[in-house]
Amino acid sequence: MHVGGMSLFEFPEGTEPQEFMAGLDELYRSFEELKEPFGEHVATGLLGPLGPKYWKQDDNLDLGYHVRHSALPKPGRYRELFSLVSRLHSTLLDRNRPLWEVNLIEGLQDRRFAVYAKYHHAAVDGIAALRMTESILSADPETRVDYSPLSREAHENFKKRRAGRRKRKAEVPLDDSAFKQVSDVLSEAFGLTGKSLEIAKAYAGTWLGMGGNLSVPWYRVPRSALNRQVGGARRFVAQTWKAERLETIRQAVGCTSNDVVLAMCSGALRRYLLNHGELPERSLRVMVPVSVRTSEDFDSSNAVSTITANLGTRHADPEQRMETIMNSTRAGKALLEGLSSVQASLYAGVVHSPMLLAGLLGVGDRFPAFSTIISNVPGPREKQYWNGAPLLGTYPASAVFHGFALNITLISYHDQLDFGIIACRRSVPQVQRMIDYMEEALVELEAMVDA
Repeated sequence: MHVGGMSLFEFPEGTEPQEFMAGLDELYRSFEELKEPFGEHVATGLLGPLGPKYWKQDDNLDLGYHVRHSALPKPGRYRELFSLVSRLHSTLLDRNRPLWEVNLIEGLQDRRFAVYAKYHHAAVDGIAALRMTESILSADPETRVDYSPLSREAHENFKKRRAGRRKRKAEVPLDDSAFKQVSDVLSEAFGLTGKSLEIAKAYAGTWLGMGGNLSVPWYRVPRSALNRQVGGARRFVAQTWKAERLETIRQAVGCTSNDVVLAMCSGALRRYLLNHGELPERSLRVMVPVSVRTSEDFDSSNAVSTITANLGTRHADPEQRMETIMNSTRAGKALLEGLSSVQASLYAGVVHSPMLLAGLLGVGDRFPAFSTIISNVPGPREKQYWNGAPLLGTYPASAVFHGFALNITLISYHDQLDFGIIACRRSVPQVQRMIDYMEEALVELEAMVDA
């Protein structure tokens, strides 16, 4: 259940690569105050592993363990880089230590280097992880920072930058914050009951065949090659596409940017399954995480809900797939309307608890709630630099587990979309071909709107 990502940089002009990398390594290893929970490990009470877990300050924090330095074998191509990230993402985080690792990677061609980091999902969601990266970036190549992105200093400085001139709300004293969070969740949970009947009716109608375009977990979800048991080995691949290409399609169709992303992935998954002789008769259904984090929320570890989207993969015609996707996402978003951020998160927790239980029992592949997961994370809109090093791209590496052997996540950055695909190496072989299939699907959508 760890999530992570790989950021690709170019060394600043006039710098010596080894000296620059040594400086970054020193930033990460500096013994400064870390943002919670990166200086804490998971602890249990009297009931041990069967009881509740909580974060506890790690008095023996060893940053030398958490921060690693790697070099790629020659010729230092993306092929070697993806192979290394695949292996790094395959290993479990040590449950006896704070749940994060960072790898500084040198040896790439064209004066480039990469940073791969992974965190347990209990510590951060995709938005929180991206904000940590943004905390040490700047649109000004002359800006310099002397702190780690995991530090409290980076977190507080980022909050100030994003808050700008907005009037800040009165802060709750630290001693009361935990009680306030519990109180908020309880009050929001009771408030959720007001819409519970509406949600229950929508679910019941769908299971009775009267749900219209609404897709819900488990209902008519086909078993496919994507819903298998997963082993320990992972395969990571990544690619960048210009956002302008997808924006042209969005404007022509009159849909959302995420609908275009889903249509692109739909065409690619259809090709992949067809070429392996495993395309199911029913269309794939995917979980689409929806961030419910408010613009003022910088402290929550996780603030996410989900909708279910019908990818329309049974249709050979891209126009029919797009129409199916649009109708499905609109119905899913309508179900979340009127819910607050906390209520939407609670709703997702309730709906997906059976899926988590099935995963723990190891039977997620027999009763798939979805076909796979496709997540779209908004990133910086301007070109970014880290101590003068241009950020070329940032590629997510999310989680796969029993019944969900493939995960597609993308981050929008500047004028591009950076896709990261992670898969179980055994259950979803040759996943690197998905990159070619996604390009073919995008070309197909471009031809559709030009016709």
